[in-house]
Amino acid sequence: MDKFQTHHGFVRTLKESKLTLGLIFPLEAYTGSFPVMDLEAQMKLAKKVEDDGFAALFVRDAPLYDPKFGDVGGLYDPWMFLTYVAAHTEKIALGTSSIVTTLRHPLHTAKSAASLDNMSKQRLLFGVATGDRPIEFPAFKVEQDEKAALFRESITVMKKVWHESFPQIQTERVELMEGDVVPKPILADIPIFGTGYSSQSIEWLAQHTDGWLFYAQNVRDQGELIKKWHQHARGFKPFAQAVSIDLSERPNEAPKPTKTGFRSGRSFLIDYLHAYKDAGVNHMMISLKHGSRPAAEVIQELGEEVVPHFPAITV
Repeated sequence: MDKFQTHHGFVRTLKESKLTLGLIFPLEAYTGSFPVMDLEAQMKLAKKVEDDGFAALFVRDAPLYDPKFGDVGGLYDPWMFLTYVAAHTEKIALGTSSIVTTLRHPLHTAKSAASLDNMSKQRLLFGVATGDRPIEFPAFKVEQDEKAALFRESITVMKKVWHESFPQIQTERVELMEGDVVPKPILADIPIFGTGYSSQSIEWLAQHTDGWLFYAQNVRDQGELIKKWHQHARGFKPFAQAVSIDLSERPNEAPKPTKTGFRSGRSFLIDYLHAYKDAGVNHMMISLKHGSRPAAEVIQELGEEVVPHFPAITV
Protein backbone atom coordinates (compact mmCIF):
# COMPACT_ATOMS: atom_id res chain seq x y z
CA MET A 1 0.00 0.00 0.00
CA ASP A 2 1.38 3.36 -1.05
CA LYS A 3 0.50 5.10 2.21
CA PHE A 4 2.74 2.72 4.16
CA GLN A 5 5.77 2.84 1.87
CA THR A 6 7.65 4.89 4.47
CA HIS A 7 6.45 2.77 7.40
CA HIS A 8 9.56 0.86 8.46
CA GLY A 9 7.84 -2.29 9.73
CA PHE A 10 5.60 -2.57 6.69
CA VAL A 11 8.30 -2.09 4.07
CA ARG A 12 10.71 -4.51 5.81
CA THR A 13 8.08 -7.24 5.90
CA LEU A 14 5.56 -6.91 3.10
CA LYS A 15 5.91 -6.58 -0.65
CA GLU A 16 3.85 -7.89 -3.53
CA SER A 17 5.08 -11.24 -4.92
CA LYS A 18 7.59 -11.57 -2.05
CA LEU A 19 7.62 -13.80 1.03
CA THR A 20 9.41 -12.91 4.25
CA LEU A 21 9.69 -14.81 7.53
CA GLY A 22 8.90 -13.90 11.10
CA LEU A 23 8.88 -15.65 14.45
CA ILE A 24 6.28 -15.69 17.19
CA PHE A 25 7.27 -15.16 20.82
CA PRO A 26 8.20 -16.93 22.97
CA LEU A 27 11.36 -17.92 21.12
CA GLU A 28 11.51 -21.30 22.81
CA ALA A 29 10.04 -24.78 22.68
CA TYR A 30 8.00 -25.79 25.69
CA THR A 31 5.33 -28.18 26.91
CA GLY A 32 2.32 -27.32 29.00
CA SER A 33 0.77 -23.89 29.32
CA PHE A 34 3.67 -21.73 30.46
CA PRO A 35 6.97 -20.93 28.72
CA VAL A 36 10.10 -20.13 30.71
CA MET A 37 10.35 -16.64 29.15
CA ASP A 38 13.83 -15.74 30.41
CA LEU A 39 13.78 -12.14 29.23
CA GLU A 40 17.53 -11.79 28.86
CA ALA A 41 17.69 -14.94 26.75
CA GLN A 42 14.64 -13.89 24.72
CA MET A 43 16.14 -10.50 23.90
CA LYS A 44 19.45 -12.06 22.91
CA LEU A 45 17.58 -14.32 20.50
CA ALA A 46 15.44 -11.41 19.27
CA LYS A 47 18.55 -9.47 18.32
CA LYS A 48 19.95 -12.51 16.51
CA VAL A 49 16.66 -12.94 14.65
CA GLU A 50 16.91 -9.32 13.52
CA ASP A 51 20.55 -9.67 12.47
CA ASP A 52 19.82 -12.90 10.58
CA GLY A 53 17.36 -11.19 8.25
CA PHE A 54 14.01 -12.24 9.62
CA ALA A 55 11.45 -9.55 8.89
CA ALA A 56 9.30 -9.50 12.02
CA LEU A 57 8.66 -10.68 15.56
CA PHE A 58 5.12 -11.23 16.81
CA VAL A 59 3.47 -11.48 20.21
CA ARG A 60 0.14 -13.03 21.07
CA ASP A 61 -2.56 -11.47 23.23
CA ALA A 62 -4.53 -13.42 25.82
CA PRO A 63 -6.07 -11.11 28.44
CA LEU A 64 -6.91 -14.03 30.77
CA TYR A 65 -5.29 -17.40 31.40
CA ASP A 66 -7.78 -20.23 30.90
CA PRO A 67 -6.33 -23.60 32.06
CA LYS A 68 -8.89 -25.42 29.91
CA PHE A 69 -7.51 -23.70 26.80
CA GLY A 70 -4.15 -25.40 27.31
CA ASP A 71 -1.87 -22.45 26.61
CA VAL A 72 -1.37 -19.14 28.39
CA GLY A 73 -1.02 -17.45 24.99
CA GLY A 74 0.76 -14.20 25.77
CA LEU A 75 2.32 -14.28 29.22
CA TYR A 76 3.07 -10.55 29.36
CA ASP A 77 0.92 -7.61 28.36
CA PRO A 78 1.58 -7.29 24.62
CA TRP A 79 2.07 -3.51 24.62
CA MET A 80 4.58 -3.55 27.46
CA PHE A 81 6.40 -6.58 26.08
CA LEU A 82 6.72 -5.18 22.56
CA THR A 83 7.97 -1.89 23.97
CA TYR A 84 10.66 -3.89 25.77
CA VAL A 85 11.50 -5.69 22.51
CA ALA A 86 11.62 -2.36 20.67
CA ALA A 87 14.21 -1.10 23.15
CA HIS A 88 16.42 -4.14 22.47
CA THR A 89 16.17 -4.10 18.65
CA GLU A 90 16.55 -1.51 15.92
CA LYS A 91 14.97 -2.55 12.63
CA ILE A 92 12.82 -5.65 12.91
CA ALA A 93 9.05 -5.21 12.57
CA LEU A 94 7.01 -5.73 15.72
CA GLY A 95 3.66 -7.44 15.27
CA THR A 96 0.63 -8.32 17.35
CA SER A 97 -1.17 -11.53 16.52
CA SER A 98 -3.50 -10.33 17.67
CA ILE A 99 -4.86 -7.65 20.03
CA VAL A 100 -8.34 -8.61 21.27
CA THR A 101 -10.16 -5.40 20.37
CA THR A 102 -13.50 -6.49 21.81
CA LEU A 103 -12.16 -6.47 25.38
CA ARG A 104 -10.28 -3.16 25.21
CA HIS A 105 -11.63 0.34 24.93
CA PRO A 106 -10.79 1.62 21.44
CA LEU A 107 -9.40 4.94 22.70
CA HIS A 108 -6.96 3.16 25.02
CA THR A 109 -6.00 0.77 22.23
CA ALA A 110 -5.49 3.61 19.76
CA LYS A 111 -3.19 5.42 22.20
CA SER A 112 -1.18 2.28 22.99
CA ALA A 113 -0.69 1.43 19.32
CA ALA A 114 0.30 4.97 18.34
CA SER A 115 2.70 5.19 21.28
CA LEU A 116 4.45 1.94 20.34
CA ASP A 117 4.58 2.78 16.65
CA ASN A 118 6.17 6.17 17.34
CA MET A 119 8.57 4.91 20.03
CA SER A 120 9.75 2.04 17.81
CA LYS A 121 10.28 4.35 14.81
CA GLN A 122 7.27 3.00 12.90
CA ARG A 123 7.74 -0.73 13.27
CA LEU A 124 4.29 -1.85 14.45
CA LEU A 125 2.27 -4.31 12.39
CA PHE A 126 -1.05 -4.15 14.22
CA GLY A 127 -2.93 -7.46 14.12
CA VAL A 128 -6.43 -7.26 15.61
CA ALA A 129 -8.99 -9.91 16.54
CA THR A 130 -12.33 -10.52 18.23
CA GLY A 131 -11.11 -13.04 20.83
CA ASP A 132 -11.59 -16.80 21.03
CA ARG A 133 -11.52 -17.67 24.75
CA PRO A 134 -15.12 -17.91 25.99
CA ILE A 135 -14.32 -17.18 29.66
CA GLU A 136 -12.99 -13.73 28.78
CA PHE A 137 -16.27 -12.21 27.63
CA PRO A 138 -18.24 -12.51 30.89
CA ALA A 139 -15.13 -11.54 32.87
CA PHE A 140 -15.00 -8.23 30.99
CA LYS A 141 -18.81 -7.93 30.89
CA VAL A 142 -18.84 -8.08 27.11
CA GLU A 143 -21.59 -9.90 25.27
CA GLN A 144 -19.98 -12.46 23.00
CA ASP A 145 -22.67 -12.03 20.35
CA GLU A 146 -21.66 -8.35 20.06
CA LYS A 147 -18.03 -9.03 19.21
CA ALA A 148 -18.47 -8.55 15.45
CA ALA A 149 -19.88 -5.05 15.94
CA LEU A 150 -17.30 -4.17 18.60
CA PHE A 151 -14.50 -5.23 16.25
CA ARG A 152 -15.82 -2.95 13.51
CA GLU A 153 -16.23 -0.12 15.99
CA SER A 154 -12.65 -0.45 17.21
CA ILE A 155 -11.12 -0.20 13.76
CA THR A 156 -13.35 2.72 12.75
CA VAL A 157 -12.61 4.66 15.94
CA MET A 158 -8.85 4.03 15.90
CA LYS A 159 -8.44 5.04 12.27
CA LYS A 160 -10.39 8.24 12.92
CA VAL A 161 -8.51 9.36 16.04
CA TRP A 162 -5.16 8.62 14.38
CA HIS A 163 -6.06 10.67 11.33
CA GLU A 164 -7.97 13.61 12.80
CA SER A 165 -7.34 16.16 15.54
CA PHE A 166 -10.16 16.56 18.04
CA PRO A 167 -12.63 14.31 16.22
CA GLN A 168 -16.14 13.95 17.55
CA ILE A 169 -17.14 10.30 17.81
CA GLN A 170 -20.29 8.66 19.15
CA THR A 171 -20.39 4.87 19.14
CA GLU A 172 -21.38 2.05 21.48
CA ARG A 173 -18.32 2.55 23.69
CA VAL A 174 -17.15 6.04 22.74
CA GLU A 175 -18.62 9.47 23.48
CA LEU A 176 -15.73 11.68 22.41
CA MET A 177 -17.00 15.25 22.16
CA GLU A 178 -14.03 17.06 23.69
CA GLY A 179 -10.32 16.35 23.91
CA ASP A 180 -8.05 14.37 21.64
CA VAL A 181 -6.06 11.14 21.58
CA VAL A 182 -2.32 11.72 21.33
CA PRO A 183 0.26 10.97 20.14
CA LYS A 184 -0.79 10.73 16.53
CA PRO A 185 1.07 8.18 14.40
CA ILE A 186 3.71 9.79 12.22
CA LEU A 187 1.76 8.74 9.10
CA ALA A 188 -1.61 9.50 10.73
CA ASP A 189 -2.25 5.77 10.35
CA ILE A 190 -0.88 2.37 11.37
CA PRO A 191 -1.17 -0.80 9.25
CA ILE A 192 -4.01 -2.89 10.71
CA PHE A 193 -4.40 -6.59 9.92
CA GLY A 194 -7.59 -8.50 10.57
CA THR A 195 -7.14 -12.00 11.96
CA GLY A 196 -9.13 -14.81 10.39
CA TYR A 197 -12.58 -13.56 9.50
CA SER A 198 -13.06 -11.82 12.87
CA SER A 199 -16.81 -12.39 12.39
CA GLN A 200 -16.73 -10.20 9.26
CA SER A 201 -17.13 -10.72 5.55
CA ILE A 202 -14.07 -10.80 3.34
CA GLU A 203 -15.48 -7.73 1.60
CA TRP A 204 -15.57 -5.72 4.84
CA LEU A 205 -12.06 -6.78 5.85
CA ALA A 206 -10.66 -5.93 2.43
CA GLN A 207 -12.21 -2.46 2.56
CA HIS A 208 -11.42 -1.50 6.17
CA THR A 209 -8.11 -3.19 7.00
CA ASP A 210 -4.63 -2.98 5.51
CA GLY A 211 -3.81 -6.68 5.33
CA TRP A 212 -4.94 -10.13 6.47
CA LEU A 213 -3.48 -12.55 9.01
CA PHE A 214 -4.82 -16.04 8.43
CA TYR A 215 -4.42 -19.57 9.69
CA ALA A 216 -2.49 -22.42 8.09
CA GLN A 217 -4.37 -24.54 5.58
CA ASN A 218 -3.40 -26.54 2.52
CA VAL A 219 -1.71 -24.51 -0.17
CA ARG A 220 -4.45 -24.93 -2.76
CA ASP A 221 -7.19 -23.61 -0.47
CA GLN A 222 -4.93 -20.83 0.73
CA GLY A 223 -4.22 -19.80 -2.83
CA GLU A 224 -7.93 -19.67 -3.67
CA LEU A 225 -8.61 -17.58 -0.58
CA ILE A 226 -5.81 -15.17 -1.48
CA LYS A 227 -7.29 -14.73 -4.96
CA LYS A 228 -10.63 -13.75 -3.39
CA TRP A 229 -8.84 -11.39 -1.04
CA HIS A 230 -7.09 -9.58 -3.86
CA GLN A 231 -10.33 -9.34 -5.83
CA HIS A 232 -11.89 -7.35 -2.99
CA ALA A 233 -8.84 -5.37 -1.83
CA ARG A 234 -8.00 -2.02 -3.37
CA GLY A 235 -4.37 -2.10 -4.46
CA PHE A 236 -1.83 -4.30 -2.71
CA LYS A 237 -3.01 -5.51 0.68
CA PRO A 238 -0.71 -8.24 2.00
CA PHE A 239 -1.65 -11.71 3.19
CA ALA A 240 0.19 -13.39 6.06
CA GLN A 241 -0.27 -16.73 7.78
CA ALA A 242 1.04 -18.61 10.79
CA VAL A 243 2.61 -22.07 10.90
CA SER A 244 4.02 -24.23 13.69
CA ILE A 245 7.15 -26.24 12.88
CA ASP A 246 9.31 -28.86 14.52
CA LEU A 247 12.53 -28.55 12.53
CA SER A 248 14.46 -31.79 12.39
CA GLU A 249 18.24 -31.80 12.70
CA ARG A 250 18.23 -34.01 9.57
CA PRO A 251 17.92 -31.64 6.59
CA ASN A 252 16.17 -34.12 4.31
CA GLU A 253 13.74 -35.64 6.80
CA ALA A 254 10.34 -36.09 5.16
CA PRO A 255 7.40 -34.11 6.53
CA LYS A 256 5.11 -35.55 9.16
CA PRO A 257 1.96 -33.77 10.35
CA THR A 258 1.80 -32.72 13.98
CA LYS A 259 -1.17 -31.48 16.02
CA THR A 260 -0.44 -27.85 15.19
CA GLY A 261 1.73 -27.99 12.06
CA PHE A 262 4.43 -30.34 10.85
CA ARG A 263 7.85 -31.80 11.55
CA SER A 264 10.40 -31.91 8.74
CA GLY A 265 13.93 -31.15 7.73
CA ARG A 266 14.82 -27.81 6.23
CA SER A 267 14.68 -29.09 2.63
CA PHE A 268 10.95 -29.68 2.82
CA LEU A 269 10.45 -26.45 4.76
CA ILE A 270 12.08 -24.44 1.98
CA ASP A 271 9.88 -26.17 -0.62
CA TYR A 272 6.82 -25.53 1.56
CA LEU A 273 7.64 -21.84 1.82
CA HIS A 274 8.22 -21.50 -1.91
CA ALA A 275 4.84 -23.12 -2.58
CA TYR A 276 3.04 -20.66 -0.30
CA LYS A 277 4.96 -17.77 -1.80
CA ASP A 278 3.74 -18.85 -5.22
CA ALA A 279 0.21 -19.03 -3.80
CA GLY A 280 0.47 -15.39 -2.76
CA VAL A 281 1.46 -15.47 0.91
CA ASN A 282 3.60 -12.41 1.72
CA HIS A 283 4.68 -13.25 5.25
CA MET A 284 4.97 -16.47 7.25
CA MET A 285 4.78 -16.23 11.05
CA ILE A 286 6.59 -19.25 12.50
CA SER A 287 5.94 -20.73 15.94
CA LEU A 288 8.65 -22.83 17.60
CA LYS A 289 6.59 -23.84 20.63
CA HIS A 290 6.17 -27.48 19.64
CA GLY A 291 9.75 -28.04 18.52
CA SER A 292 11.90 -30.83 19.87
CA ARG A 293 15.20 -28.90 19.62
CA PRO A 294 16.39 -25.84 21.54
CA ALA A 295 15.06 -22.69 19.89
CA ALA A 296 18.56 -21.20 19.61
CA GLU A 297 19.64 -24.15 17.42
CA VAL A 298 16.58 -23.87 15.21
CA ILE A 299 16.96 -20.11 14.83
CA GLN A 300 20.62 -20.57 13.91
CA GLU A 301 19.72 -23.09 11.20
CA LEU A 302 16.82 -21.06 9.88
CA GLY A 303 18.98 -17.94 9.75
CA GLU A 304 21.80 -19.67 7.87
CA GLU A 305 19.87 -22.00 5.56
CA VAL A 306 16.28 -20.81 5.13
CA VAL A 307 16.04 -17.04 5.60
CA PRO A 308 18.46 -16.34 2.70
CA HIS A 309 15.73 -17.72 0.39
CA PHE A 310 13.16 -15.32 1.91
CA PRO A 311 15.06 -12.33 3.36
CA ALA A 312 13.62 -9.20 4.88
CA ILE A 313 12.99 -6.54 2.28
CA THR A 314 15.62 -3.84 1.96
CA VAL A 315 14.88 -0.44 0.47
